[in-house]
Amino acid sequence: MKIAIQLLAMMMLAAAAYSQPCLNAAREVAPVLSPETRALYEQKLTDAEAVHLEKPNEADSIIWLGRRMAYLGRYKDAVRVFSSGMVIYKTDARFYRHRGHRYLTLRCFDDAIRDLETADRLMVGKPDEIEPDGIPNAKNIPTSTLKSNISYHLGLAYYLKGDWGMAAAKFMNSYNAAYTAKSADMKVAAAHWVYMSAARQGASLRRDADRLLKREIKDNEEIIENQDYFEMIKLYKGQAKVDDLLMKVERRSDTVSGASLGYGLGNYFLYNGDKEKAMTIFRKIVSGNQWASFGYIASEQDIQRMRVTP
Repeated sequence: MKIAIQLLAMMMLAAAAYSQPCLNAAREVAPVLSPETRALYEQKLTDAEAVHLEKPNEADSIIWLGRRMAYLGRYKDAVRVFSSGMVIYKTDARFYRHRGHRYLTLRCFDDAIRDLETADRLMVGKPDEIEPDGIPNAKNIPTSTLKSNISYHLGLAYYLKGDWGMAAAKFMNSYNAAYTAKSADMKVAAAHWVYMSAARQGASLRRDADRLLKREIKDNEEIIENQDYFEMIKLYKGQAKVDDLLMKVERRSDTVSGASLGYGLGNYFLYNGDKEKAMTIFRKIVSGNQWASFGYIASEQDIQRMRVTP
């Protein structure tokens, strides 16, 4: 009986979700995966479906079903699943956090902001918690928390909308949550985006971000997975060379790493006045296959802004 009720709720919410103009217009591009990785992700999704059938009203089973769908590029299905969970768990910030993330993937930025702002409000006064990875890193150590991820994705949403000041503030909230949780990886990721947002906002905020990097980000931070962002921070601090990083981008052109590092470099050229070099890098990123990566999405947005701005 529970399964039938849950499936009915999902179907009703699916119809509501797809009536949204943005979601109707949004397209999906499946990630490029090796046969081995695809097989692994499909098995993980099968496992998540089995758990969901057994425990259809359990929050974790709904969340993991949506997450596993998204890893295979089924972003709209993931939005529908997270929406179904909100019927039962209206005050569980995790559903708004994950749905907001997938709205970002689908380029529904206003919807993402609404969800992530809701998640942020729901976490006020509540303790933070480690967020388990869907795709474990090399050491199988989660590197982020619920609060840091909510603020981080909220910062991305404002950044992609071109609201640099608000983006810097949200990324700073993510940095503070990561600092409290002693997560070097998330701290470095948030600091990198704080700097990129501040540099786009103007000289005064950029100077504040400079002080943050020099005061807070140590040269020997133990980074597990955000090495590209750490490399960009070394560039900001004068400890790395642009040409060396460009060579790394060339070697990783069709990878998430290439899109992340490439966007950081393109943005570096842009706010330092070299629009031609910036556009060359942004175009290279969007000609690749990392459609769902934030570096790709940010490149799309900047190309559009540069086309309409003299």
